[in-house]
Parts: sequence; structure tokens; C-alpha cells
Amino acid sequence: MEYVIGVALALGAMVFATMSGFDRDRSFYPVVLVVVASYYELFAVMGGGHALALETVAFAAFVGISVVGFKTNLWIVAAALLAHGLFDVVHGQIIANTGVPAWWPMFCLSFDAAAAGYLGWRLLAARPRAA
Repeated sequence: MEYVIGVALALGAMVFATMSGFDRDRSFYPVVLVVVASYYELFAVMGGGHALALETVAFAAFVGISVVGFKTNLWIVAAALLAHGLFDVVHGQIIANTGVPAWWPMFCLSFDAAAAGYLGWRLLAARPRAA
């Protein structure tokens, strides 16, 4: 169920962003990446703060990538969203964060992958086609 909800929520949010015009701003998807990455910081605090230092390193990496993608190429942001989803798969083996809900990795993986796919689709759709 976590996978279905993650995909549905991501696609719903991304379609809403397109329909409302929010994603016309180049910063929209990099900000989504920053927000998605920030949840592990919250979970670290909820878990007593023991994992906060390691979570901050991972968070800083995704923030840095979002800035680079914003300034250069949004395909970097799409790849980083997908990478964050893959990070969710191995997160528990890398960082012991007791604040992370058991269902979170599956939910976040599906959200991130769907958001990355949607951004990729939007980037491809925006490309001018040869006549």
C-alpha cells in the first residue's frame, strides 16, 4: 500500500503543480528534492537525535545537488530524485535512524521515483522537436 500511496501522492502533487503553474518556475523541482531529503532530518530528531549528524551529511549532499541542478540542468534534479529513492532502499543499512517509520522507505522510494519520472517526462515534452 505504501507504494501505491507514494506514486499517487507524487503524481497528484506534480500534476497539480503543472496545472497551477507552480512548476513553471525552475526552482520548483529542486525545492521538492530539498523537502523530500529533509524528512530524514526530522526523523532523526524524532528518534532522539543520535542519527542527526549522518542524516545532515546526506541532506547536505542532496541540497548541493539540487542547487547544481537548478543552476545548470534539471535532468540532474530528476536523477537526484531517483537517486534519493534508491537511497531509501539502502538507508537503513547505512544510517541507524530510529525515528524512521517502518513504511517510510517504501513510500519515499515510490514518491521519489514517480516524481523523477514525471519531471523527466516534463523535460522531454518541453524539448523543441526537429521539423
